[in-house]
Amino acid sequence: MTEPRRVLVTGGNRGIGLAIATAFRDAGDKVVITHRSGTPPEGLDGVICEVTDTASVDAAFTAAEKLLGGPVEVLVANAGVTRDGLLMRMPDDDFEGVIDTNLTGAFRCVRRASKAMIKARHGRIILISSVVGLAGGAGQVNYAASKAGLVGLARSVTRELGGRGITANVVAPGFIVTDMTEELPDARKVEIVKSIPAGRMAQPGEVADVVRFLATDAAGYISGAVIPVDGGLGMGH
Repeated sequence: MTEPRRVLVTGGNRGIGLAIATAFRDAGDKVVITHRSGTPPEGLDGVICEVTDTASVDAAFTAAEKLLGGPVEVLVANAGVTRDGLLMRMPDDDFEGVIDTNLTGAFRCVRRASKAMIKARHGRIILISSVVGLAGGAGQVNYAASKAGLVGLARSVTRELGGRGITANVVAPGFIVTDMTEELPDARKVEIVKSIPAGRMAQPGEVADVVRFLATDAAGYISGAVIPVDGGLGMGH
């Protein structure tokens, strides 16, 4: 039996992040999530973290390490926001705010986690991107740019730290059944499903299963990869 791993999932209080955190916990790993406010979901330990603030990230990691009983071995950088809008009407704040959370926020967390991983000569870094980061999305120049940037981040980390037993990979989900997609009009859901070769949206657990695999020893020779979980929606991108 393998030893429980120490896992930190940012933005793990809802949606895909919650599914990922729950999957690791149910597999016997030690899991802490980050959330911006309130209390963590029942059955999970959580720490408050604002990923746009370096001091907050450092404090969150320190608190998480106490809860986990040691340094973070598996980092899942999932925290993200959207502020959609047409290019010509998008204010600087909406562009910069999304980049700061989704891309620079992930960088802050990876930088903090890497210190202990380098010392241990082992670590798993998994960045949650999006099919939009690969294929683009009208009205989402900020979101798509932030999610595309995660690919460069993971591949640069791989080249820099790959010789120290650390892997860095990207998971790019497509349309997932979450509270957000459930609120879409029925006509829009039908339109989306028609565009997906698999003919359906994914369940959050299907993303979580891929993330968990990337954290295992079996995936130790996979690094700098982009793995889509999108039912074929983003093929060719």
